[in-house]
Amino acid sequence: MEVILIKAVQLLLALTILVALHEGGHFFFSKLFGVRVEKFFLFFDPYFHLISTRDNWLRKLLGKEPVSGENSGDNYKGTEYGIGWVPLGGYVKISGMIDESMDTEQMKQPEQPWEFRAKPAWQRLLIMVGGVLVNFILAFFIYAMVLFAWGQEYVPMQNYKGGMAFNERAHDIGFVDGDVLLRTENGTIDTRTTGDTYRLISEAKEITVLREGKEVTIQMPDKLSLLDMINEVPAFMDVLIANQVDSVVPGMPAAAAGLVKGDKITSFNGTPISSYNEYTNELARIQDQTLDCTAEDSLRLRQLVLTVDRAGVADTLNITMDKDFKIGFMPLIPEAEPVRIEYGFFESFPAGFNYGMNVLGGYVSDLKYIFTKEGAKSVGGFGSIGSIFPAAWDWHRFWNMTAFLSIILGFMNILPIPALDGGHVLFLLYEVIVRRKPNEKFMEYAQMVGMGLLLLLMIWANLNDIIRFLF
Repeated sequence: MEVILIKAVQLLLALTILVALHEGGHFFFSKLFGVRVEKFFLFFDPYFHLISTRDNWLRKLLGKEPVSGENSGDNYKGTEYGIGWVPLGGYVKISGMIDESMDTEQMKQPEQPWEFRAKPAWQRLLIMVGGVLVNFILAFFIYAMVLFAWGQEYVPMQNYKGGMAFNERAHDIGFVDGDVLLRTENGTIDTRTTGDTYRLISEAKEITVLREGKEVTIQMPDKLSLLDMINEVPAFMDVLIANQVDSVVPGMPAAAAGLVKGDKITSFNGTPISSYNEYTNELARIQDQTLDCTAEDSLRLRQLVLTVDRAGVADTLNITMDKDFKIGFMPLIPEAEPVRIEYGFFESFPAGFNYGMNVLGGYVSDLKYIFTKEGAKSVGGFGSIGSIFPAAWDWHRFWNMTAFLSIILGFMNILPIPALDGGHVLFLLYEVIVRRKPNEKFMEYAQMVGMGLLLLLMIWANLNDIIRFLF
């Protein structure tokens, strides 16, 4: 329960920052061009809100007259700032435009100079892209400050001297356990994350590996799905870990059976194995078999027969795993020298921009998988978003995740879908090209269709989360 709470608080804080600044972008350009902002709300407030205030108190504090009288319009008493009770986003209500409020009565009134619709197209365009602009600038700034504060540390693929372990599909393509990934036809595989490496592999036409001291080129299939690679069990590739025991936990089944440091596990229930990766694969198969079996069968399946090589002498050990399928030993983890990069304050800005652009490019590239069957199933809601945050509070991870979500929020909002900022931009570009505003009734219907589509997408995403949680 504590882990869920920590993740939920991080998600809520990140979304609060992102939504407030996104809407602040619309607010800034609206005020800059003299467009009235009636409401600025964090979270949605159907029927009621938690707190609210108007900006007349600020005007009084600055020694200015409160907004009132004939020049301010009927019922306008300054911008209302507040916090709603539905933590799904936020909004600014801008006078004279068709938005989430669907205030069509206002649009029937004569056009006023302080309204959105009365402003030139270029000003309206900046007002609409203001939120997205802030999201991208914020992401690049966060990445820059993260690099400045923590630097960057990663292990290049070439530094895993023992190479990688591959699953059956990778073996069919031509990879062999122990291969060290060197480069694709586009250059060196010098990626910072597993996801980036998978993306390069899925898009490569050929990959050069180091195998037993010699370079070997592997021809890649035309269609290799990144989504399949990520979801495969066992993993498409992982760091190759030797089948040698590094330490044994006292009081656990392995210690009781006589397993000692230095032993090499050579077979698992009669199946020969040559790496710790193969050990975990066999273990996963047993766990799958126990999902729908009786307690008696589960106990039987947890009884292992391991053959070990101890200083050249074979020995057989009978071990019963505990209820968590553990026997209590650690393998010998291969050493791999990390690369650490430190950034000065001014160096961090171009580095943060490049890092953010790489993240954006990867995200856009991966969107094509949404339109596949497996991709549709992988779409997640608030539960999936919350799960990417660490179980313990970690500011480094928090700010990285916040920057990532800022990029997603910015990109998704600029898509040309009615009800999103990109939909309004699309209609504005139409106006600039044909020199005529779209029909207001059409805009109303488009807004309703867009809101309906977004609502269905939100329901689908969160339904996927519920299904994954239950099954």
